[in-house]
Amino acid sequence: MIALPPSIKVFERGWLSSNNVLLIDDACAALVDTGYAIHAPQTLALVRQTLGARPLDLIVNTHLHSDHCGGNALLQATWPCRTAIPVSEADAVRAWDETRLTFRATGQACERFSFTETITPGVRLRLGALDWQVLGAPGHDPHSLMLYCADERILISADALWENGFGVIFPELEGESGFAEEQAVLEAIAERDVRLVIPGHGAPFTNVEQALERAFSRVAWLRADPARNARNALKVLIVFKLLEVREMGFDVLLRMLDEAAAMRAAASMLKPRGEWPALVREIVEELAARNGPLAVDGARLVARQA
Repeated sequence: MIALPPSIKVFERGWLSSNNVLLIDDACAALVDTGYAIHAPQTLALVRQTLGARPLDLIVNTHLHSDHCGGNALLQATWPCRTAIPVSEADAVRAWDETRLTFRATGQACERFSFTETITPGVRLRLGALDWQVLGAPGHDPHSLMLYCADERILISADALWENGFGVIFPELEGESGFAEEQAVLEAIAERDVRLVIPGHGAPFTNVEQALERAFSRVAWLRADPARNARNALKVLIVFKLLEVREMGFDVLLRMLDEAAAMRAAASMLKPRGEWPALVREIVEELAARNGPLAVDGARLVARQA
């Protein structure tokens, strides 16, 4: 059992929703990341159970992928809480440009929310009676941020570092740089004194040096053949959608490849468009093998995981 300061509560979620980190002190009750839209009532219940009659004062989003900000709208409707987002996403949120916000590109959903303030790398936040430095974490997402508490040597790493890897490097799907940025973020983490990482997905962990070694190795593996990142992205996006809708027809999945830009870009890196049906069947078979996350039932795909 990993011991956290009493002012920090971590709600470990699954892969459809990011972890939520609740930081509480006398001045403020703040929640870092709010999970996916269909889990918003559960996020609200978890926060309410912990806070009791006390309201939530602040939401902090590390980045605006749907699994990290999908609970924003419900929490804002429940409490008059402030909301802080990465400054580089402010215009897209203000205009609610779902293409720039990646929701449409990934075939995912997010109810419209607002924000009251922005945060940038270098800013310091006082949360949970602790001082946190905001760090830039491009790679997985060019706008992503992390929070580092030097006094407690704790890093809230979002999707820049997990115990076994990191999130899909989405910029590389569009021909933009992402591997170099992920490498630089990992190097920046390695330079800091970190004893405990609270990742965006998975349990908090203390074997930071080993996690970094695995992550550095994975970056090198992906850079050696960018198609590996594309194939992983396609798998992740397919599984994510199946976990959300529970089952879908193979024809629906093929239509998603045309409609969701990130999926289309990933598939285009792997095969010509005419070969996409065979490509998707191949990937689906891999995901269904060895009791994987989905099963094939005739022309339908069914999620195995809860």
